[in-house]
Amino acid sequence: MLELWSAQTRHGLWRRLWLALADGERALGVDISAAAIDDMRAHLDDIDFAAVATYEKKFRHDVMAHVHAFGDAAPAARGVIHLGATSAFVTDNTDLIQMRRGIELLRSRAVAVLGRLATFARQWREEPTLGYTHLQSAQLVTVGKRATLWMQDLVLDIADIDYRLAALPMRGVKGTTGTQASFLDLFKGDDAKVRELDKLVTQAMGFETSIPVSGQTYSRKLDAQVLSVVAGLATSAAKFASDIRMLQSFGEIEEPFEKDQVGSSAMAYKRNPMRCERINSLARFVLSLEPNANQTHSVQYFERTLDDSANRRLTIPEAFLATDAILILWENVASGLEVHPARIRARIADELPFMATEAIIVRAVERGGDRQQMHEVIRRHSVEAARAMKDAGASNDLFARLAADPAFGVPMDDIAAAADPQRFVGRAPAQVNEFLAEVVEPILAASGTPAPSEDVRV
Repeated sequence: MLELWSAQTRHGLWRRLWLALADGERALGVDISAAAIDDMRAHLDDIDFAAVATYEKKFRHDVMAHVHAFGDAAPAARGVIHLGATSAFVTDNTDLIQMRRGIELLRSRAVAVLGRLATFARQWREEPTLGYTHLQSAQLVTVGKRATLWMQDLVLDIADIDYRLAALPMRGVKGTTGTQASFLDLFKGDDAKVRELDKLVTQAMGFETSIPVSGQTYSRKLDAQVLSVVAGLATSAAKFASDIRMLQSFGEIEEPFEKDQVGSSAMAYKRNPMRCERINSLARFVLSLEPNANQTHSVQYFERTLDDSANRRLTIPEAFLATDAILILWENVASGLEVHPARIRARIADELPFMATEAIIVRAVERGGDRQQMHEVIRRHSVEAARAMKDAGASNDLFARLAADPAFGVPMDDIAAAADPQRFVGRAPAQVNEFLAEVVEPILAASGTPAPSEDVRV
C-alpha cells in the first residue's frame, strides 16, 4: 500500500497516461512519430525527481514540471506530451487507478481476515458462551457463532468492494471543462475520433468504461463512494476490536500476547489489548475522513474548484494506508485469539440458572406442580439468590435453593439436566456450519491466495 501511494507510482502512472494518450492520438491519425511513442515507453519509470523539483519551483505547477522532466527523458516526444489534455487528465485518472488498486489490496487483506475467522469459528462452533443484549447477559450463543457476526460484516464489506470495483469508471479524455473541445479541434471536428480516443485510453489503462460526463474533474462523489467502502472495513474491524476488548476484560477471550511482551511499565501483571486498541484508534481516524469526501464534493462549484486538491492528497491516501494497517492488525489478532473455556463456563454458571427457570418450571409441572405456584417459588428464590450474589459475593445457588424447597418438588438431577448449556444455544452450531459452507467458503475459494501476513510491531 505504501508503494501504491508513493510518488514513484503516482508519477509513473502520469507517464503511462501520457503514453496512452499519444498512442491513441497517433492511431487515430494525429502526426505523432513512432520514435516519440518508443521514447516515451522507454522512460516510464526513470523519473528525475530533482529535475522535477527544479521545474516546479520555476513554474509553480506540478503537472507542467513533470511534462518538462518527461520531455527531457524522452526528447523525441517532447513536443507531443500532454497534447490536448488538461492537468486533470493525469491527476484524476491516476487517482481512480490508485483507488481501484487500493481497494483490490484491501479486499485481499479482508479475505485473509475472513479465512482466519473461519478457522476460529469452526473450532469453537459448539462452545456455549453468554450472549449479550444492551451489554447485559442474554440467551446463550456459542463462541463460534459470535465470530460469524464479525465475519458477516466482512462479507458485506467484500460485496461492497466487488460492486465498487465493477462500477468505478476512469475519468477518460474529457478536456479542460469536460467538453472535449480541445480534442474536437485536434481531430478537425470528427466526433467519432474523439469518442474513440476516450475509449482507447480508458481501455489502455485497464478500465472498461469512463465516466460519461465530467467537468474538469470527475465528480468527487466517486471519492465519497470509495471512502465509504474503505470506512466500512474500518467500522467492521472496530466492532470486532471492541468486542474482543470487552471479552478480554471478562477474561473469556484474549488477543495474542507474546512471551516477553510487557503490558504495563508500572503494573507488571497487566495484559492489555494493545492491538485491538490500536485498531479502534486507527478506525476512528478513518471514519473521520469519510465525511470529508462528501464535504469536498458539496463545494465543488460548477466544473471544479481547486480547494479539493490539497485536501484529497491527504485524505485519500491516508484512508487507504490506515485501513491497510487496521486489516494487518485484525488478521494478526484473529490468528492468535486465546479462548479460556473454564472462565466462560464459570460466567455461564453465574447467569444460566436464571435463564433456565422456564425449562425448570416445565419440569415442575410435569411432576404435578401448579404452573403459577411454581413461578412464584422460582421468583422468590431468584430474587434471594441474586441478592446474595450482589451483596455477599456468593455464587449462584438458585438450583440448590429450589432443590431444597419441598414446595418445588424437583430433585437436583432434574434441575441440572434442564440447565445443560447446550440446550440454550439453539441452532448456533448448525448456523456456523451453514454460514461457513454456504457463504464464506465460496468467497475464499473464488478469491485465490489472500494477502500474506505481516509482522505487527507492538
